[in-house]
Amino acid sequence: MRASLYSSRIGARHPKRIVEVLVTDKAMIVRIAAKGDGVSETGAHVARAVPGDSVSVDGTVNPGPHHISPVCGHFGTCGGCQLQHGDDEVLSRFVRERVVNAATGQSLEIGELLPEHLSPPGSRRRAGLHAQKTRGGAIVGYREGGSHTLVDLVQCPVLDPKLAGLIKPLRDFVAGHGPKGNVDLALTVCDQGIDVGLSHFPLESLEATEAALEFAQCNGLARMTIDQGYGPEAIWEPEPVTITLSGLPVGLPANAFLQATPDAEALMIAEASQWLGEARVVADLFSGLGTFAFALAKAGKGKTKVLAAEADQSAHLACKAAAARTGGRVISLHRDLFRNPLQAAELDRFDAVLLDPPRAGAKSQIAQIAESTLSRVVYISCNPSSWARDGAVLAEAGFSLKRLRPVGQFRWSTHVELVSLFER
Repeated sequence: MRASLYSSRIGARHPKRIVEVLVTDKAMIVRIAAKGDGVSETGAHVARAVPGDSVSVDGTVNPGPHHISPVCGHFGTCGGCQLQHGDDEVLSRFVRERVVNAATGQSLEIGELLPEHLSPPGSRRRAGLHAQKTRGGAIVGYREGGSHTLVDLVQCPVLDPKLAGLIKPLRDFVAGHGPKGNVDLALTVCDQGIDVGLSHFPLESLEATEAALEFAQCNGLARMTIDQGYGPEAIWEPEPVTITLSGLPVGLPANAFLQATPDAEALMIAEASQWLGEARVVADLFSGLGTFAFALAKAGKGKTKVLAAEADQSAHLACKAAAARTGGRVISLHRDLFRNPLQAAELDRFDAVLLDPPRAGAKSQIAQIAESTLSRVVYISCNPSSWARDGAVLAEAGFSLKRLRPVGQFRWSTHVELVSLFER
């Protein structure tokens, strides 16, 4: 077959990046790269191509059996999704391979690879959007891939319909009362309804304050917070806002971390509870509001005690207040595990550890776990690369990766999560 050199624009996230690649006139796409480009047999990266597609010598993508029409009209411009042109088989394979490749890259042997989980459309219960007032009104949406330009959303099939339905009212509110600069919007579905947080949104007059209150009331918001440069302040909260975790209402601080979808959260809780079911004293590290701590205590039917350690003060205090209603089954600890990880001697008192760190991983804490006498660790991660790095340290200390489940919580995006069990 004839070979040719051609230039290809690569990915919606990098629309201006040009590379020279060698392809044949029938190059096949065999996998998807970490940022969403299709990769051919020759190593060429091709925008919006999926396995099964072929690429002509001029760079034209010929759709294969797994190439589908995107469900959103913003796809290709909006930076929120990268993989709407692939069917569920493509998405599942991408999620699985991202996790497996990270593990094999660190020479981790996988004991049991469990089927990957994909969150369904319309399930995202939290979102970070942006807004900007314009001469003709306002724009509300995500940024374009690799750009600060905003996409004015008219739909978002990823979001919970309750959040998607608030986009137009927010656009009208910003158009009428927003500042000149950019505004950040944090939307969360909570027990009482929708929690809306606005940042970089000064209320410079009584009229603006009254308009914000009217907006919150008319749209039935659970809470509305405004950050005018001094942190989020609630201007509307008819009753304390909560999120129910394992049957227990927990106070929800503004901008607090939650798993993005309830279905993925439920799956990871079920895995952790099953894998640590026999443990009686457990440390939940980077515990946040207590998502896993309360679940493990409940699964133990009164026989399991959980230490929930968290650095963020507002999350810690919310967890502590809820923990007071567990009869001592959950104890909340305010501790920065990056600067001051639980030491090996402290960890020796526990039967098992669960950790769910930020994207950077848990390098310092993992080092202490490796030196301890612990024999069981459940590691939940939103970054396969940092997880694999930490997993390699555990492996050197005698741990084996017994179970691993990839999780595609952020549907149609390249963001991949996982839940894993290490034992020694």
